[in-house]
Amino acid sequence: MNEVEWERKEGISIITLNRPEVYNALNLSALEELKRIVQELVHSKATRVVVITGSGEKAFCSGADLKERRGMNEEQVRRYILTIRETFQAVARLPKPVIAAVNGVALGGGMELALACDLRVADEHAVFGLTETSLGIIPGAGGTQRLARLAGPSKAKELIFTARRITARDALEMGLLNQVVEADTVMEAAMELAERINQNAPLALSQAKFAIDYGMEADLDTGLALETKAYEALIPTKDRLEGLNAFKEKRKPIYLGE
Repeated sequence: MNEVEWERKEGISIITLNRPEVYNALNLSALEELKRIVQELVHSKATRVVVITGSGEKAFCSGADLKERRGMNEEQVRRYILTIRETFQAVARLPKPVIAAVNGVALGGGMELALACDLRVADEHAVFGLTETSLGIIPGAGGTQRLARLAGPSKAKELIFTARRITARDALEMGLLNQVVEADTVMEAAMELAERINQNAPLALSQAKFAIDYGMEADLDTGLALETKAYEALIPTKDRLEGLNAFKEKRKPIYLGE
């Protein structure tokens, strides 16, 4: 059994964390497999949208595999933290949209993985939390940074300092989620969103993600300059001309990523 499953459909890759017996906790080998898949997806023209979810009905991802962690020495812990941080950053930097389909608990590193995705759809029974301070550590895979950017520093401090778990509805109100859906429909909702994105020009999706991600960390003038550069990169593409021709001919465009 693969610890991380990779299913490819028309334009959409579905990555499933596949350790349901431990609530899809991430051991080192699962992390390395996830990182390998993400690195392969960087250059995949066949995939335009990525959906990440968890196996089973109870968990998206419960974070690090603490049973494995207890057997690690300090150097091994440092290697694990570096690997999980690099892996989640690779997810965040994929040049295509990534959707988290949160089908259950998303705690610690599981919530950090969801935060590294571009869009998040959650089951109404999903539970979120950065609970690391209750274990004598802090979020080490981007949680302190991404949560603060999404929810604001005050709310991020509250959740991290208290190690409090929150419901999907709470997460939606904080701006952490794009959608909360009825029980057992999260993959259906995530795939519907992925299909809508998949209809659009892949190079444009990539440049839009680039402009938003890098622009939001800069002042407005720099962000606007980045947007201009991203737009200019699309001017000579065949897809741009295809979009114009399809509009003129009142038909659905056929984008090839060229």
